[in-house]
Amino acid sequence: MYRILVCDDERDIVAALKIYLESEGYAVIEAYNGREAVEKLRTEEVHLVLMDIMMPVMDGISAMAEIRRASNVPVIMLTAKSEDTDKVLGLNVGADDYITKPFNVVEMLARVRSQLRRYMQLGGSAGTAAAALEYGGVSLDDRRKTVFVDGEQVFLTPTEYDILKLLMKGPDEVFSPREIYQRVWEDEPYGAESTVAVHIRH
Repeated sequence: MYRILVCDDERDIVAALKIYLESEGYAVIEAYNGREAVEKLRTEEVHLVLMDIMMPVMDGISAMAEIRRASNVPVIMLTAKSEDTDKVLGLNVGADDYITKPFNVVEMLARVRSQLRRYMQLGGSAGTAAAALEYGGVSLDDRRKTVFVDGEQVFLTPTEYDILKLLMKGPDEVFSPREIYQRVWEDEPYGAESTVAVHIRH
């Protein structure tokens, strides 16, 4: 059973998300500020984080930065604002995706499934060894899920890894941000340009 950490200072939102996620068979761990979320990630097995940006004690951006120092668990940021600055800021510190509140339940669950699927593929056994991809000074071993640049290992989030793998599998192809979003997120490319641009920059 996948375990999802839901972090929001509004208890009604945590309770609602818990109902929706548990109805899909997920186990839910609750937190009400960024500090709680970071502490629970250190002590419990978590497969995905849904986290608000604006919270007391420690906001979601600061918590995101703390999480990325120790884990590549997928993080979907929740924001009450529609401004691109909040979304880009979250992506800049390592978030994999974002959802603007009030969110559509069907869309939220689809994004959760997509991130979990990619994360478990990234961390799980590939079954059969895949040929390593190499281009320039970059080498990617899809069996071990490792990336080296000029012989030095680099650590990517699941989303960054998937984008890099897509590009390396088609080094002579040109992909638009919408195409990258559709093929990596496996979702409709709403706001794809800014989301993909931030991940590409990383």
